[in-house]
Amino acid sequence: MASAIGQNSFMDRHVERDYESDDLTVHWRSAKCVHCGNCVRGLSTVFDLQRHPWIDMEGATSDEIVAQIEKCPSGALSFTRKR
Repeated sequence: MASAIGQNSFMDRHVERDYESDDLTVHWRSAKCVHCGNCVRGLSTVFDLQRHPWIDMEGATSDEIVAQIEKCPSGALSFTRKR
């Protein structure tokens, strides 16, 4: 039987990142992500897996970003308003 111990694939890593603008912080928690793609399909100007960093806070208004985050079924994406 093969062991997964020591393997270090991207899917095995639990990444937590925050992306900020003047009035909004987007939180991404990879361990919660179910990779359904709602974010990328819904607001590709902000969420783009081919870009690094993959979240561009200048790609839409804060209200548009919040509206898309609220469609995340897993809760991997969340936000905090600064004002």
